[in-house]
Parts: sequence; C-alpha cells; structure tokens
Amino acid sequence: MTGYKNIVLIGAGGDIGKIVLDGLLASPGFNITVLSRKESKASFPVGITVHKSDFSDADLEAVFNGQDAIISAVGATAFGEQKKIVDAAIRSGVQRFIPSEFSSNIQNEAVLKLNPFFSQKKELIEYLKAKQSAGLSWTAIATSGLLDWSLGNGVLGFDVANRTATIWDGGNQSFTLTNEKQLGQAVVSVLQHPQETSNKYLYIASVEATQNEILAALEEATGTKWPVKATTTEEQVDEGFKKLGAGDFSGALHLVRATCFGNTPGLQANYAKELVLANDLLGLKLESVRDTVKRVAPQ
Repeated sequence: MTGYKNIVLIGAGGDIGKIVLDGLLASPGFNITVLSRKESKASFPVGITVHKSDFSDADLEAVFNGQDAIISAVGATAFGEQKKIVDAAIRSGVQRFIPSEFSSNIQNEAVLKLNPFFSQKKELIEYLKAKQSAGLSWTAIATSGLLDWSLGNGVLGFDVANRTATIWDGGNQSFTLTNEKQLGQAVVSVLQHPQETSNKYLYIASVEATQNEILAALEEATGTKWPVKATTTEEQVDEGFKKLGAGDFSGALHLVRATCFGNTPGLQANYAKELVLANDLLGLKLESVRDTVKRVAPQ
C-alpha cells in the first residue's frame, strides 16, 4: 500500500500540533488541511489549507471527504471530543486516525492511576479498536516526555534560564524521552508506512537517560554548577493531586512528570528496556543526552 497523501491535522495551533505540522511540512508530498475552531486566532504557513469549523457533524464530514488520514493533536480539554471526530471520519471514508497520544503510556495501569485524566485517551483507543471493522485503522504514538521542548520551558523541572533543577528520589531512575523532530518524523513515517503501522500502539524514544545525566549534560554545556532542589515522588504526586483538587490544572504537570521520574512500581518509564520501541519500524535512532542538550542549552 502506498502512503497517505491527503492529511487533516486538528489542533495544529497547540504545542504538539506545531511539532507535528513542522514534521509534515519538512516532508514533501502531503496535502495538508488544518482544521481549527472558528474562534481560533492561530496563523499557519502559506500553502496550507485552513478550514475554520464549528465541529458539527456535517461540517466535519465535509472537511474529511476525500482525506486519507486524520491526525489529532488536541489538548486535554478536547480528549473526549475525539470519538465524534472518529465517527465523522468513518462516515467520510477516512482510512487512518492518529489520536492525541504523544505523551505517557496510557496502556499502563500505573500511569493511569497517576493521571486519571488520561482515562479518556485509553477509552478512545478501545473505541478505535471497536471501530476497526468499519474500515478506519488507527496508530497511536507514545513519546513519554519531550526533552528538547521541555528544556525551553522548564516543564520537566530543568530551568535553563535560571540554571536550577528539581531532582526526584536521588535522580538515578532511568527513563526515555523524545525530541521534537523525532516526534514529527514518527508521524510522517506512520503516514508513509500505513500497512506496517496499522492498528498499533507504538512506543518511540530519542534518548535514554536519568535526571542526573541530564543535569550533568546541562552543567557541562553551560559551564556552571546548578543548584538542585531535592524532592520525592510522594511529595510531587501529593502536590499534583492537591492542585487538581483545588481546580489548578498545573497539578497535572506534576503527575505527568511522575510517569517519567517517579519510583511508582510498574511504570515502565524506560521504553527502550521495558517495552518494545518502534524506532526501527519508523526509521528513528536513539540520540545522546549530551548532543540534545548542546543543541538547545544556551552557552
């Protein structure tokens, strides 16, 4: 089977959506349609078809007609809306749906206990499995955290601007992370290899590391010793749930970090050692932490 050419990207204005869009634009041969809400103020490069939608069934079907694949990069508040998109895709004859995964492994029960808001993601995978007989295939991509992206915004607890770090449980727990470019390349490869990636939940990684290895690379790149705040899984998880209970969604970041750094049994945070990576299938290679840090950290 030849690869998919006509692609709809939903959520292209978000952090993950921008990464996916960059990956699509870097690979020639795709006809890209960005689907965004009517009220969205996001702008996109020249040459991309942009459709402002009210996300009604009729409008979704009109956009999806003649499309080969749909990529969803919607944020957490729209996870539940993806079933509606899947149904419209089936009615329109779309062949492949890539859901908004691009994060922690929601096939893992320990991850779901830490992040109950990810339950909608798991429900969607089960929904997609149930709809396979209707002609719509799917591919999900689990990346764990994003290393280079997070070094720019401190999401993983490494504050490059102020050169400080928060280290969990001594910092020697190993895990895998993915870099932005490889996330985009993974999506492109799925679209280019539809048969090999059909109805699969894929794990990818760019680096295998510990917090201490990332910190050492950052200190080497910046030529300074970074102050460290020591913390524990228990402290971070408790704070995360307390914030969420008070309506502060920033608590979710503590719980997402816990799926990488935490000492919770059964997390399988190191995809390279504890799961089966799809890197070879998708043409991706593991990189070094040092090379990633050198590329993104200011000297």
